[in-house]
Amino acid sequence: MDELISSAKDYKDELYKQLSRIGKCLSSDKRLEILNLLAQGPKTVEKLTQDTGMNVANVSRHLQILNDSRLVKFTKKGTYAIYSLADPYVVEFLFSLWHIAENQLSDITRIKEDFLGGMEGLYTLTMDQVYEKLNREDVVLLDLRPTDEYNAGHIEGAVSVPMEKLDVYLQQLPRDKEVVAYCRGQFCAFSAIAAQKMKNQGFMAYRMAESFHEWQKYLELKH
Repeated sequence: MDELISSAKDYKDELYKQLSRIGKCLSSDKRLEILNLLAQGPKTVEKLTQDTGMNVANVSRHLQILNDSRLVKFTKKGTYAIYSLADPYVVEFLFSLWHIAENQLSDITRIKEDFLGGMEGLYTLTMDQVYEKLNREDVVLLDLRPTDEYNAGHIEGAVSVPMEKLDVYLQQLPRDKEVVAYCRGQFCAFSAIAAQKMKNQGFMAYRMAESFHEWQKYLELKH
């Protein structure tokens, strides 16, 4: 019996040791940022370098750690390595982590309030409200993410307007249209900035704080 108990303890210890590999891998804010970007769609090292502001060497080092922990995978296309999340469960885990952090860490709420508080008259719609407006077909839904992320997956009916092209797009949009902007989710500021810009130009504009992936989960629960 003592031998079985000892074996059970070894079994438990080994499992926790493997589990800790994921925890150690997630201990970097930059690796979390990379995972969030890959949750939007596959990306090359060069694109991740551009999006994160890190250099190629640092991005490659973080990707190697993520790959060793089996959180990401890559394929080769010519001379380029294209990275993606290793499994859809990684996306689910990431969003659970975001929600836990937001609920448990008051600093996250404070940081968001400090940023959004400076935007006068900014309106944030719930997914229920966006859903109702889309069903009535009386709103223009803008996806502010880069084109490759839009092509990887987007809310049905959304128009691809990358943030850097917003000013040009607004020149041809009637001002009597209601407009809702969304981006990469809670950790992206573009939806708020775009909604504020559009409001200042006379549009009835809103933001949706959630991402495309959160929208997918919302639709699954709704249906």
